[in-house]
Amino acid sequence: MTTVRELPVTRKPRASARPAPLHGVPLSVCLLVLGGLLVLAILAAAAVGSVSVSLGDSWRIVWAHLTGGQSGVERAYDQIVWNFRIPRVLLAALCGAGLAVAGVVLQALVSNPLADPFILGVSAGGSVGAVIVMALGASALGGLGVSSAAFLGSMLAVALVFLLGQQGGRLNPVRLVLAGVAISYVFTSITSYLQLQTEPNNMRQIMFWLLGSVSGAHWEQLHVAGVVVIAVTVLLTFYGRQLNALVTGDESATALGIDVKRLRIVLIILTSLLAGVLIAVAGGIGFVGLMVPHLVRLAFGVDHRRLLPLAALVGAMYLVVVDLLSRTLDPPNELPLNILTAVFGVPFFIWLMRRDRSLSAS
Repeated sequence: MTTVRELPVTRKPRASARPAPLHGVPLSVCLLVLGGLLVLAILAAAAVGSVSVSLGDSWRIVWAHLTGGQSGVERAYDQIVWNFRIPRVLLAALCGAGLAVAGVVLQALVSNPLADPFILGVSAGGSVGAVIVMALGASALGGLGVSSAAFLGSMLAVALVFLLGQQGGRLNPVRLVLAGVAISYVFTSITSYLQLQTEPNNMRQIMFWLLGSVSGAHWEQLHVAGVVVIAVTVLLTFYGRQLNALVTGDESATALGIDVKRLRIVLIILTSLLAGVLIAVAGGIGFVGLMVPHLVRLAFGVDHRRLLPLAALVGAMYLVVVDLLSRTLDPPNELPLNILTAVFGVPFFIWLMRRDRSLSAS
């Protein structure tokens, strides 16, 4: 009698379980390549505009200012590139990097692939602070400027979400998301009311800020934003192992000796600070923290020790390109950044949902 051996049943792996194409490439190589591409994107963005400057002249101008030498380029071009375009491009890079990093952390923190830096109400709170100043004047908040008021509003929103997101003395990811949505709706309604009360002449300025822009960038803004983005990104990278454990579940993370409650508090503080500072200087830029983390995971894998620094570089490069398009697609007009980030972000997520069934079914 012939016996038939039972073949093991194999399940088709989910799309999300497929190995990333660049997973095996050393991190140092990835950082070097992406860093080089980012520098090239910054120089190209600094060269393109209503007054064209060659890529070589753009490089000579930047190098001369960094080294204290002479660029040999006409003074007018030097002023345009160094005083107007470079601060703008660098601010776009900082915003892209910071929002991408915050998105990576928050998606792990709340175990939600659709989380982004604004899930904690940071954007809505910042909008209220900024619109109060733009609509009612600086005296309405004790003489605070737009950026300071926006940061104050962002931190107020985060504090409320933090208080509402606790259950039994511990942060609950589901309650945190629900609290963020609720606070965002409340603050958005306040912003809408203020817009109705303001003068028609202020509406364009308010709408442009709400949709995100780095057009008013100057060197002084870069100091605070640069220090915060670099410092918080480096600090969060040291939490890479804990983030890897956190995405496996609270019980697994606790079994590995991680204080989940303390970790969540630290991550919320750092990501809120990061997003709040960037919203204060550039307004509400959406989709970056939502899209870039997924894009980097698909390409480089899910290890947060790799994911965080690579997401920062990809996010920086992405927003530099988006800002370049915003000021060149419809000259002399300039488009708010959110228009283009939504144009690119929505089709990406439609493709992602069709590609990865695990986002809609288990």
